[in-house]
Amino acid sequence: MPPAHLLTYAQRAAKQQNPAAKALLETVERKRSNLCVSVDVTKQADFLRIIDVVGPYICLVKTHVDIIEDFEPTVIDRLKALSTKHDFLIFEDRKFADIGNTVALQYSSGVYKISSWSHITNAHPVPGPSVITGLSSVGLPLGRGLLLLAEMSTKGNLAAGSYTDEAVNMARAHHDFVIGFIAMRRMDGLGAMEPGTDEDFLILTPGVGLDSRGDSMGQQYRTPREVVLESGCDIIIVGRGIYGKGNGIDIQAVEAQAQRYQQEGWVAYEERITSSQ
Repeated sequence: MPPAHLLTYAQRAAKQQNPAAKALLETVERKRSNLCVSVDVTKQADFLRIIDVVGPYICLVKTHVDIIEDFEPTVIDRLKALSTKHDFLIFEDRKFADIGNTVALQYSSGVYKISSWSHITNAHPVPGPSVITGLSSVGLPLGRGLLLLAEMSTKGNLAAGSYTDEAVNMARAHHDFVIGFIAMRRMDGLGAMEPGTDEDFLILTPGVGLDSRGDSMGQQYRTPREVVLESGCDIIIVGRGIYGKGNGIDIQAVEAQAQRYQQEGWVAYEERITSSQ
């Protein structure tokens, strides 16, 4: 059996036990898109407008709802409606990092009630396995999935070495709920892996850009080809490369960039699959 990333998305979807992982891979295959757009804007009108425009070209939207200054519960209702309209999943980039009881409450309760609408969320491994058990007590019955931050795309980050290895070990121990990683490369072979184990963790990779290699705050960018073909990652996460950095949103430009990144990511995937045959 070839490594998981050399199989097609459809083949991998058929083997997934977690509903969120299965749904994401099926969406990728159905829409021929491994693009996730990260919509980090502070006004609900811009947030929803961008998502409506990029929706046809993405498999997943990544949100930070806590930065929306004029947030109200109807934003979530409209986000869910767009998810249905354009056939994509929702990933709230919450980066939980507390004890199990606290993260369970943060996930299920409060203003945002993330577990009720976000198919996928993520967590830092730093609190240890309790962060997973706390979140899974809420999310697993709802068919949700969790990503662990095994690596990051910012210069000087501390998610490396033994920290990454332990993140992988934690994921293996909770594979029913942990569906993959935020990482810059495949995690195959890291940590304490049992010989002959057939595992398939999804790798979602931020720091993807076609026109820039970094920003003034330490972010580092790689191209879709570098991420998908050379590093074997599964989903490219793109934000400002699609909707820009300044004030005002050029809707035509946003749509053109979303289509561009979708095409570049898919071409890299097809070359990866073809090269393995």
